Order: sequence, then C-alpha cells, then structure tokens
Amino acid sequence: MSVTEFTPAKFAVVLEASGRRVDRPGKITRAEELRLQLADEIVQGALRPGAPLDETEIAKRFNVSRTPVREALRQLAASGLIEARAHRRAVVARPSLERLSGMFQAMAELEGLCAGLAAERMPLAERHRLQAVHEELRVLSYVGNPDRFHEVNERFHNAIYTGSQNSYIAEITLATRVRVQPFRRAQFRNLGRLAKSHAEHEAVLVAIMRGDRTGATAAMRAHIELVQDEYESYVHSL
Repeated sequence: MSVTEFTPAKFAVVLEASGRRVDRPGKITRAEELRLQLADEIVQGALRPGAPLDETEIAKRFNVSRTPVREALRQLAASGLIEARAHRRAVVARPSLERLSGMFQAMAELEGLCAGLAAERMPLAERHRLQAVHEELRVLSYVGNPDRFHEVNERFHNAIYTGSQNSYIAEITLATRVRVQPFRRAQFRNLGRLAKSHAEHEAVLVAIMRGDRTGATAAMRAHIELVQDEYESYVHSL
C-alpha cells in the first residue's frame, strides 16, 4: 500500500493553517506571540477566569492592530482558555478537568502513533537530524531556558510527525497540539522538568533509531501522559 509523502512543503501548509509562519523558519507570527503571552498569563493566574478580554485594549497594550489580536483570541478559544461569545467581549475560562484530560489523551494516542510510524518509515537522514535536535535539547536542559527549550521541543515533535510519512495523521496531530500547546508549554517551568523531558525524549529517540515501532509508540505515549501530570503539578503550585 502506498503512503502519501509528507513533504516539507505540505508540512508548511499545515503550519500556516495553525498560525505558524512558514516563510521565515524559526519565527512565529505576531498573532502567535500574542497567543503565547496571553496563554501564559491565563495559565499562571495573572488573568483570572471571568476576566474580560477586549480586542481594542489588548491591541493598545501590545501596540498592534486588532487583526493579530482577533486571531490570537480565536486560537485561545480553540484551546479552551477563553470563551468567545457572539457580539460580546471574550472572557477568560479554564477548560474543565474532563475536557483537558480528553485533550491530553488524544494527544498521547496521536503522538504515539506518529512515533511508531516514524520508527518504521523515517529516512535515515531524518533520523540523524532528529538526533541532532535531541542533542540541542540536551544543552538547553542544562542552560535552564524553558522558553527556548519549548521552541526546540516543537522541532523535535514536528520531525516525528513528518517522519510518520502520513500527511493526514501528521495534520490532525499538529492541529491537536496547537490546542494543547499552552498547557504543554507551562509545565516546562517546573523545577527539573527540562532534564526530565529530555530523558523522556531519549526513550522515544532510541526506539525510533532502532526501528522499534512498539517501543516508540509506548515511549511517546508515556511522555505525553507525564506532560499532563507535570502541567497539573504546575497549576497546583501557583
């Protein structure tokens, strides 16, 4: 059975659809910068549940037009962090425990599937590039920069999606990650979390390098389950 190749060009389209800028690798759109900043403030409790989010006020605060603000709020609504109401200002929300658990469960299964397929299908050159990204994360885990670690962490996971060699699965996995991203990003602020995350990646990488589909699937699923646990620990520490 033939497998649709998930080329860099196709992956760029997916990134663009999810709000990621694709014409400047490593850069993100102003809308995504706003989304990440507002998501941090919501997750950390600086913006409390029920607080109104006025597009004009946010645009003035960050010295931008209302267009990126509107897009940032749309993406936050998809994550369940805000409630967007027709003809009324959006307000800060928190996803229910049930919904958040469901999001992480879906993420664990999808990423596990991608990792398992990558173990079987990822070309050798891509495996070596994945290994290089993993080494970059090792250095960052020593430095202790959670924001930079998060950026490179996304490259690690993106490479695995691409390595699955299944464009449809990669697309829905990325779309799900965009929704879960604020919660995944927050857990990197836990003490010692960067080193733990790198160790969890190590298990995934080793399985992929060995071509062990079962091992890669299990290691990635366990990694995402631990991410959820770490996020919950972060929230309880606030």
